[in-house]
Amino acid sequence: MQTQAPVRSPDQRMEALKRANDIRVRRAKLKRDLKLGQVRIDSILSDPPDFVATAKVFDMLMAVPKFGRVKATRFLNQARISQSKTVGGLSERQRSELIGLLSR
Repeated sequence: MQTQAPVRSPDQRMEALKRANDIRVRRAKLKRDLKLGQVRIDSILSDPPDFVATAKVFDMLMAVPKFGRVKATRFLNQARISQSKTVGGLSERQRSELIGLLSR
Protein backbone atom coordinates (compact mmCIF):
# COMPACT_ATOMS: atom_id res chain seq x y z
CA MET A 1 0.00 0.00 0.00
CA GLN A 2 1.56 3.28 -1.10
CA THR A 3 0.78 6.57 0.50
CA GLN A 4 1.03 9.81 -1.39
CA ALA A 5 1.87 13.23 -0.11
CA PRO A 6 -1.17 15.41 0.38
CA VAL A 7 -2.11 17.61 -2.53
CA ARG A 8 -0.87 21.15 -2.00
CA SER A 9 -2.11 24.30 -3.61
CA PRO A 10 0.39 26.27 -5.72
CA ASP A 11 0.56 28.90 -2.97
CA GLN A 12 1.38 26.30 -0.32
CA ARG A 13 4.01 24.78 -2.57
CA MET A 14 5.64 28.16 -3.24
CA GLU A 15 5.65 28.98 0.47
CA ALA A 16 7.32 25.66 1.27
CA LEU A 17 9.93 26.27 -1.44
CA LYS A 18 10.62 29.77 -0.06
CA ARG A 19 11.07 28.38 3.47
CA ALA A 20 13.42 25.65 2.21
CA ASN A 21 15.46 28.15 0.23
CA ASP A 22 15.68 30.50 3.22
CA ILE A 23 16.99 27.64 5.38
CA ARG A 24 19.59 26.72 2.74
CA VAL A 25 20.80 30.32 2.49
CA ARG A 26 21.03 30.73 6.27
CA ARG A 27 22.89 27.42 6.66
CA ALA A 28 25.34 28.38 3.92
CA LYS A 29 26.04 31.68 5.70
CA LEU A 30 26.51 29.85 9.00
CA LYS A 31 28.95 27.41 7.39
CA ARG A 32 30.92 30.34 5.91
CA ASP A 33 31.02 31.99 9.33
CA LEU A 34 32.22 28.74 10.88
CA LYS A 35 34.96 28.45 8.24
CA LEU A 36 36.08 32.01 8.93
CA GLY A 37 36.05 31.49 12.69
CA GLN A 38 33.39 34.15 13.28
CA VAL A 39 31.08 31.60 14.92
CA ARG A 40 32.05 28.76 17.26
CA ILE A 41 30.63 25.27 16.69
CA ASP A 42 30.11 24.71 20.42
CA SER A 43 27.78 27.72 20.60
CA ILE A 44 25.79 26.34 17.65
CA LEU A 45 25.53 22.91 19.25
CA SER A 46 24.64 24.18 22.72
CA ASP A 47 21.90 26.54 21.52
CA PRO A 48 21.06 25.73 17.89
CA PRO A 49 19.09 28.25 15.83
CA ASP A 50 15.86 26.88 14.37
CA PHE A 51 17.26 26.63 10.83
CA VAL A 52 20.04 24.29 12.03
CA ALA A 53 17.76 21.81 13.81
CA THR A 54 17.39 19.54 10.77
CA ALA A 55 21.03 19.86 9.63
CA LYS A 56 23.33 16.86 10.09
CA VAL A 57 25.89 17.22 12.89
CA PHE A 58 28.48 15.73 10.52
CA ASP A 59 27.89 18.52 7.97
CA MET A 60 28.25 21.18 10.66
CA LEU A 61 31.53 19.64 11.85
CA MET A 62 32.81 19.55 8.28
CA ALA A 63 32.41 23.35 8.11
CA VAL A 64 34.76 23.84 11.08
CA PRO A 65 38.36 24.77 10.17
CA LYS A 66 40.82 21.86 10.37
CA PHE A 67 37.99 19.33 10.33
CA GLY A 68 37.79 16.80 7.54
CA ARG A 69 35.88 13.58 7.09
CA VAL A 70 38.24 11.53 9.23
CA LYS A 71 38.32 13.93 12.19
CA ALA A 72 34.57 14.57 12.09
CA THR A 73 33.88 10.83 11.98
CA ARG A 74 36.29 10.20 14.85
CA PHE A 75 34.62 12.85 17.03
CA LEU A 76 31.15 11.45 16.31
CA ASN A 77 32.31 7.91 17.05
CA GLN A 78 33.90 8.98 20.34
CA ALA A 79 30.65 10.65 21.37
CA ARG A 80 28.65 7.60 20.15
CA ILE A 81 26.68 9.69 17.65
CA SER A 82 25.51 8.45 14.26
CA GLN A 83 26.74 10.37 11.20
CA SER A 84 23.12 10.81 10.14
CA LYS A 85 22.07 12.44 13.46
CA THR A 86 20.63 15.94 13.16
CA VAL A 87 21.57 18.82 15.45
CA GLY A 88 18.01 19.02 16.76
CA GLY A 89 17.94 15.26 17.35
CA LEU A 90 20.90 15.22 19.73
CA SER A 91 20.16 14.12 23.27
CA GLU A 92 21.52 16.24 26.11
CA ARG A 93 24.18 13.58 26.81
CA GLN A 94 25.29 13.52 23.18
CA ARG A 95 25.27 17.30 22.97
CA SER A 96 27.35 17.81 26.14
CA GLU A 97 29.76 14.99 25.26
CA LEU A 98 30.38 16.39 21.78
CA ILE A 99 30.87 19.93 23.13
CA GLY A 100 33.31 18.52 25.70
CA LEU A 101 35.30 16.77 22.97
CA LEU A 102 35.39 19.93 20.87
CA SER A 103 36.60 22.11 23.75
CA ARG A 104 39.69 19.96 24.39
